[in-house]
Amino acid sequence: MTTHEIHLELLLGKQVLDSTGKAIGRIEEICAEQQGEEWVIKEYLIGYAAILERLSAWNIGIGILNLLGAQKIYDGYTVPWDMLDLTDPQKPRLHCSLDELKSKNTNS
Repeated sequence: MTTHEIHLELLLGKQVLDSTGKAIGRIEEICAEQQGEEWVIKEYLIGYAAILERLSAWNIGIGILNLLGAQKIYDGYTVPWDMLDLTDPQKPRLHCSLDELKSKNTNS
């Protein structure tokens, strides 16, 4: 298996496109877990809710949005590590369409 080193901090804020070229949001959080002496990426969080997650302010953020009368809260997307093409880290791209991703997020 070939491995490549990518500086994760440079991925934060990058716009992600789906396989059709549609923008789905920006990478706001990267979730990893330690396996032995290595850290392994599990998923990427994309969208507005991920910003609140990164700031550890999800509950507060939801409360404020509800107080302001938000009817629908955009919750963003969870992208498994293997569904994001980082061949060009400046232009991350999904291996699927946004509709396919939504379907996978709903079924999870």
